[in-house]
Amino acid sequence: MFHTILYQPIFNIFVFLYNIIPGHDVGLVILAITILVRLALYPLTGSSIKAQRAMQELQPKMAAIKKQYADDKQKQTQAIMELYKTNKVNPITSCLPMLVQLPILIALYMVLQDGLASKDLAKSLYSFVSNPGTINQISLGFFNMAKPNYALAVLAGLAQYWQAKTLNRQNPPKEAGEGSKDEAMMSMMNKQMLYFMPIMTVVIGFTLPAGLTLYWFFSTLLMALQQVWMFKKSKTDDKIIEGKIIK
Repeated sequence: MFHTILYQPIFNIFVFLYNIIPGHDVGLVILAITILVRLALYPLTGSSIKAQRAMQELQPKMAAIKKQYADDKQKQTQAIMELYKTNKVNPITSCLPMLVQLPILIALYMVLQDGLASKDLAKSLYSFVSNPGTINQISLGFFNMAKPNYALAVLAGLAQYWQAKTLNRQNPPKEAGEGSKDEAMMSMMNKQMLYFMPIMTVVIGFTLPAGLTLYWFFSTLLMALQQVWMFKKSKTDDKIIEGKIIK
């Protein structure tokens, strides 16, 4: 089922784009596939970005609930669920794009592994997709997409940092009073994740084929651009502090 639903369609799109893109540049093929995937996930990603931002803004209220019902986990859970319901926030929405993208990432890894090695091209191709015989692994004349590339891994890490930075909460304003302690703790945790994820991206990128690292770089960059666009499009820039809206 995985082969039929994900691997084979992506493989055929990969070969089809390779056939029609001038110069048969596999790097441009990966860019085109990234754009198609991001367009397909755009509505889901948009909901995820809104949910993540909303959950960050609700952290002070959540901290207050946990403190109020510290000895009663059941009431604590009920209060937090009611908070989500009142503010129309679904925590599951924030992680859906990653869950959906994971099997796509695995399928793309297999496609690049087989495609760049020109392995079983005819076996997995649809009848209406021409078989190029072999696929050139080199992009832009010097990037070998079949082997790890440290420069691309670093670029992917920087893109991950920027993407996290655009979503990251700022330090709590002084107007928050005592409640700023809760926000300060959340801000510190966000900063830890801000640096941890990019470092992990670079480390993992060192071991992956450059084609997959390039996909991750393009995908993260487009995700960050979507976040920036959505935040600019938003008409309000309010922050929730101890259950109050301040401007």
